[in-house]
Amino acid sequence: MAKITAAEVSKLRKTTGAGMMDCKKALVESEGDFDKAIEILRKKGQKVAAKRADRESSEGAAIAKVNNDKTVGSVIVLACETDFVGKNDSFVQLAHKLAELALDSKTKEEFMNAKIDGITVAEKLIEQTGVIGEKIEISDFEKIEAPYVSSYIHAGNKIASIVGMSKNVDGVEEVAKDIAMQVAAMGAKTLSYKDLDPAFVESETEARIAAIEKENIELGRLGKTLKHVPKYVSMSQLTDEILAEAEEAAKAELKAEGKPEKIWDRILPGKIERFISDNTTLDNELCLLDQEFIKDSKKTVAEYLKSFGDVEVVGFKRSALG
Repeated sequence: MAKITAAEVSKLRKTTGAGMMDCKKALVESEGDFDKAIEILRKKGQKVAAKRADRESSEGAAIAKVNNDKTVGSVIVLACETDFVGKNDSFVQLAHKLAELALDSKTKEEFMNAKIDGITVAEKLIEQTGVIGEKIEISDFEKIEAPYVSSYIHAGNKIASIVGMSKNVDGVEEVAKDIAMQVAAMGAKTLSYKDLDPAFVESETEARIAAIEKENIELGRLGKTLKHVPKYVSMSQLTDEILAEAEEAAKAELKAEGKPEKIWDRILPGKIERFISDNTTLDNELCLLDQEFIKDSKKTVAEYLKSFGDVEVVGFKRSALG
């Protein structure tokens, strides 16, 4: 039997991340053959991976990276089964290493075949499944290329985002970081209400009105104040004619209240703004530029962007656990 030294065990552990006892057993089984010991540990990972293939991997780490030129960004989710593993330092370090590697891959398939520690990413995940004893996978992979790219990782590595800007100008670092934070916090799905599909907007309008009307029945039964029922949910529905009708309705309301006509010009903008706010809830939830800016709720993201000149958001990606 080959004599296995502590130095050999330590070297194998450093290479594979496996536990000391597993490394020692693999070296004993391989009679001191280092490469064969690595293969033994990988085969163990394959067996564990097969047993845990149907397990849910909703924990892990969402990590975003940007290259040195600030022109390419990647975000991945290295998923596992438990929060305990997801918070482990070596697991998080691996996630960072993989996100860095993702910068050089255009697709997830290319990324899974990229080399890390002498093996492919796919093989590395199987190896680490054996080491950790949980199902490990890349559950999300996103890339952005733009004149300027920024990233944001929310505390705890639960959410990560990348944002691409149209120009690399003075102040772009601040605005890009703010937008990346906005994307992570508010979960926009598209850039603007102009990108929403009309059929989707129509179905959402019907669903939201029905939900509020149902809730109002219960509120009425309890003698509580009923919620406002909007007619619309997106700016894409508010044509010039509809906005003109809203203005006429607001004027009629002011007249009924006995407000002097000479002060209407001071009151009407606020009423129209409220009408738009009440009837664009879908935009505020899903459309990045139409959302309230998280650092100043009096501004939309689009209004915040205007303060930096003509720089625009050309793309964004968000990845989260679960």
